[in-house]
Amino acid sequence: MRVTHVITRLIVGGAQENTIATVLGLSKKPCIDVTLLTGPTFGAEGSLVSIFDNNPGIMQEVSHLTRPVHPWKDILACRQLWSHFLKQKPDVVHTHSGKAGILGRFAARQAKVPMIIHSIHGPSFGAFQGLSANLFFRQAERSAASITHHFISVAQAMTDQYLSAGIGKKCQFTRIFSGFRLEPYLEIGPVEKYRNRWGLTSDDFVIGKIARLAPLKGHDDLLESAVQLLPKIPRLKVLLIGDGILKSQLETRIRRMGLTDTVVFAGLVQPHEVPACLGAMDAIVHLSRREGLPRALSQALAAGRPVVAYDCDGAREVCLPGLTGYLVSPGDILNVTQALYELYRLPIRRKELGDYGRAYVQAEFSEAHMVDQIHKLYIQLLNTHE
Repeated sequence: MRVTHVITRLIVGGAQENTIATVLGLSKKPCIDVTLLTGPTFGAEGSLVSIFDNNPGIMQEVSHLTRPVHPWKDILACRQLWSHFLKQKPDVVHTHSGKAGILGRFAARQAKVPMIIHSIHGPSFGAFQGLSANLFFRQAERSAASITHHFISVAQAMTDQYLSAGIGKKCQFTRIFSGFRLEPYLEIGPVEKYRNRWGLTSDDFVIGKIARLAPLKGHDDLLESAVQLLPKIPRLKVLLIGDGILKSQLETRIRRMGLTDTVVFAGLVQPHEVPACLGAMDAIVHLSRREGLPRALSQALAAGRPVVAYDCDGAREVCLPGLTGYLVSPGDILNVTQALYELYRLPIRRKELGDYGRAYVQAEFSEAHMVDQIHKLYIQLLNTHE
């Protein structure tokens, strides 16, 4: 079986980690020839390209495949993808992310690829963007759906959103949670072991957030909550993992809010460093307004850390109210603050939520389980298609 995956770029992010894990996992299975096509990767979000240094030949760059809409470059990128598909003759083309998802599927159709699959890691349309952009991407997804044989959604919320928008049919969707290597997270010990790196102490109550410093990720809401918590939690620390275009803006806001001694910027970290970052935290917040299935939440639970999240997209499929954490309506900073304060006051509650979360993730989110499910789906779809 020849399989070609296509993604717009390999920045540090959940969709990219999911795709890389899938590609590398499939490459270890017998009788599968797998390739990953990606556009150039650069910028403050960081790059995961080096992961393929020890796996030469699997990843290939498509020079004209870029994230911004650019009609001429998009035409050239589509031709590059079409040319590759003609040469490799894949049995399956599996696309990821917005731009690569659209161009990759149309190029695969032109190359007469037998099976075209698209993974939905997060919505490409919705209230988070302007009306014209929303209409454009919604229509683009509908057009691409007409030539898509099957969708893999990382959360049921993604399936529901696409079906509600008239994209695809129910029988075309399969939910497969975004898996990852659990072992480094399951082995995390007491917080004291991980805090020296950032000058944190065992007496600090550390709230962590793992996300790009980018719009819609909820950093401003977290800062508002921190201001309200500080009088009640004198040893409060907020540890921000990630980098991005909003860093200087956030630094300015932190100074104006008097949080300079409270907020710690950890900067960009590579995926293998995330377990140690989570090890330093008492609780994790995820206040994103746009997400498929927040990878940071499942990783936090694997580390035995309770979570507080906005009830947005697939968050409720990981943040189970009363079992693994607190699910809050988007923008409800008051309840975010109350949830975090309760976690501070009740260490036993933190442990209960963390223990349940760890067991839940072990059952549902292993990388091997994800790869096996995708592999079986390929075989099933190809057999049915024939």
